[in-house]
Amino acid sequence: MGHKINLEKYQIRTDLAIDNIPNYDEENYDGIKVSHIILNDEDGKKINKKKGHYITISFDDITDCEAIEKVKKVLASSLSNLFKDLNIDKNKKCLVIGLGNDKSTPDALGPKTIENILVTSHLFKLAEVEEGYRPVSAFVPGVMGTTGLEASDVIKGIIKMEHFDFVIVIDALASSSIERVNKTIQISTSGINPGSGIGNNRKEISYESLKIPVIAIGVPTVVDAATISFDTINYMYKHFAYVKKRINSPSNKLAFGQSNYLTKQIEADEGDKRNLFGLIGDLTDQEVIKLLEEVLTPTGYNLMVTPKEVDFIIDKLSNVIGNGINLALHKKFNN
Repeated sequence: MGHKINLEKYQIRTDLAIDNIPNYDEENYDGIKVSHIILNDEDGKKINKKKGHYITISFDDITDCEAIEKVKKVLASSLSNLFKDLNIDKNKKCLVIGLGNDKSTPDALGPKTIENILVTSHLFKLAEVEEGYRPVSAFVPGVMGTTGLEASDVIKGIIKMEHFDFVIVIDALASSSIERVNKTIQISTSGINPGSGIGNNRKEISYESLKIPVIAIGVPTVVDAATISFDTINYMYKHFAYVKKRINSPSNKLAFGQSNYLTKQIEADEGDKRNLFGLIGDLTDQEVIKLLEEVLTPTGYNLMVTPKEVDFIIDKLSNVIGNGINLALHKKFNN
């Protein structure tokens, strides 16, 4: 009797709406790809996401100087367009929130981004501020494990006291694809659930909970071991199909080293998958990743993993996001 995989027991660990959308349109801005996904209630329930507008900005290398400037401008433009959609004019007061734990590098994106935010609210209370700036405050609520307080409750109190008009919240995310780690920025109007990507749900920070517009900005900085295993299996399929296709090619005899098969439009057929992995080759992608989670989770080995150069990349990402937010909030920067 075959083993039946229980597909309901486990949820794929991803905070990215695009991970669950098979087909979407992308615009290309000089190498920076941007997609827009708008979910209603019904569509959102199908992929376990709230309704809202999800913008995904994808890039290859955030450590490249030219890419940094391009991503910054695309991020600022995307935010400015969202402000218009949400009827947020240039005088509205903004609170920028950096979620996460600054003692854990993969989770430090929010706190580090706050270090790059141009804070101006106090200046408006002291003197007349030059045209082109808006009142902006920034805050890092910490994590419940060190403060004992829900970030959502703390933010509610601050909003009630200072009467902010909208919130921008930044957090590190989890992805269900290796290719998107540290290479994707998601902007959404749906709010955010701190810790949801690693199964540590806290109270949501959203329009429903705060009663003012919430724009969430996040970058996937971690993936789980099941995701890495799943992607590795798919890379093996692609590599196998690529080698099989080229094995008798004369040009293959002259090639030095290994070319990157991921850049080729080639896929293994069902027979190749079965020959390479037997019964596993007959499973769908969803069944494979669920099986991997079913195997790894009870043992405690479904670890959350981040690249070894994460310290350097988080510094770059926090700078790009912080300055992109500044460009969108303060029109003076665009003059």
